[in-house]
Amino acid sequence: MLLEVENLIVRLRSDSGIVNAVNGISFGVEQGEVVGIVGESGSGKTVTALTILRLLPRDRVAELSGSISLLGEELTDVAPRRLRAIRGGEIAMVFQDPMTSLN
Repeated sequence: MLLEVENLIVRLRSDSGIVNAVNGISFGVEQGEVVGIVGESGSGKTVTALTILRLLPRDRVAELSGSISLLGEELTDVAPRRLRAIRGGEIAMVFQDPMTSLN
């Protein structure tokens, strides 16, 4: 399995309290497979992707649990230096407005 997300739970701090942003999502991506995450506005698509890449501001995360592994390497506790090497080289994200993200 190239990317495996198991029982991902993300709760974020907001001005109005704790928000359940992602509640137990699981999926896998095999090598050569293309996966799109679709859903209603506010359903947790962007938070899921940002969590996989560990791009959420730490001070906003109230709870993060579950497993995210890339080629068998657990990303939830990987060192920041290793994470910087992974981003862009092994895993990346095209943000919602590709015209501003791609040239």
